[in-house]
Amino acid sequence: MTSLLSALLAVAVAAGAAIVIVETLHRVLQRLGRRSQLLCDLTTTAHRPFLATATVFAVQVAVRGFAGDFPARGGVLHTLVILVIVAGAWLIGALLLVVEDVALAKWRVDVPDNMKARRLKTQVQMLRRVTVAAIVVITLGVVLMTFPAVRTLGASVLASAGLFSVIAALAAQSTLGNVFAGLQLAFSDAVRIDDVVVVEGEWGRIEDLTLTYVAVQIWDDRRLILPTSYFTTKPFQNWTRTGSAVLGTAEIDVDWSAPVESLRAELRAVCEGTELWDGRVCVLQVTEAVGGMIRLRALVSAQDAGSLWDLRCLVRERLVTWVFEHRRDSLPRVRADVLDGNAAASLFRGRRGGLTRHDAEAVDDARVFSGTGDGDERAATFSGPDEKASGDGRPAGEPEVPVVSAPSR
Repeated sequence: MTSLLSALLAVAVAAGAAIVIVETLHRVLQRLGRRSQLLCDLTTTAHRPFLATATVFAVQVAVRGFAGDFPARGGVLHTLVILVIVAGAWLIGALLLVVEDVALAKWRVDVPDNMKARRLKTQVQMLRRVTVAAIVVITLGVVLMTFPAVRTLGASVLASAGLFSVIAALAAQSTLGNVFAGLQLAFSDAVRIDDVVVVEGEWGRIEDLTLTYVAVQIWDDRRLILPTSYFTTKPFQNWTRTGSAVLGTAEIDVDWSAPVESLRAELRAVCEGTELWDGRVCVLQVTEAVGGMIRLRALVSAQDAGSLWDLRCLVRERLVTWVFEHRRDSLPRVRADVLDGNAAASLFRGRRGGLTRHDAEAVDDARVFSGTGDGDERAATFSGPDEKASGDGRPAGEPEVPVVSAPSR
């Protein structure tokens, strides 16, 4: 009973002394942290793990040095050793997190030119996850090695490590592949946190990048979860790989009579009148002129993908409104000739009359692979120079088309 009371007294004194020392040091660092960001983060993040480590270590020293022999002494000391190992691992992890946070604090990601900051943030977050995983694995191994039975088992496990590693690698092939893919993404600079990407037909932003999966925040606030190996095995679009500025188009169809120059001036006025435009590109071009209509394409630029989307919608709305209000005759239309019976019959007889002399003289202008000029040379290029006509007028090699007569009624 005397040994047990002395042990409890030693534990209480050691724990109290450790708590007083840690809290005093914490108050001092808090005052000094007003001038230093490192000390401020240190007092905030490492206070609890440092308190736990110091208290458990002081209790272990007190029990081992000042407490006499009491029942279950060996089990208590073994438990205290395990607690010291766990608390020390917690403190090491907290200190590493403080260092990583200080490194990230020097680079801001809320600025327009944040490519280097996003790269560093991605790599630091990946290193943080690897560090935490390594600390957990090492701590678990050290704790297990405190048991004599596990140490004995470890010798036999190491003897068969080759076979065990092969079996483990085959069993965790997919998981290990994603882990290595995550490390590759973090340090190859292929994709970073806050990058704007298009994957699986969805437009979104890289929200989180871990060792096993990547979370993409889609524009409508949905989340697309993909394995990290997806980004190393399949193609995807990265809109912010080297910069956030992008180009976009807005297309409208109008009649052939539409005043292109006036529409071009309207596009310039729309771009110059909004803050969405970054001042780089403002172009209006006719990209198609078929089917009775012409297609106008407005090419504009913006500082990021979100601004570009709003700018494209604004340009499209303003051009459509301008055409409807100022040149309603330029709206898309379908033309048709309406003729009476006599006019249609006369037109049909005129078409059956054959080619006129002027048409016969200009027939060469309608030929591509025959006639004067380089038509024969072009025909030889596409059909082969050694092609000769067969006896019935068909080119050599062309199969004979059988003539099938219709059955009599």
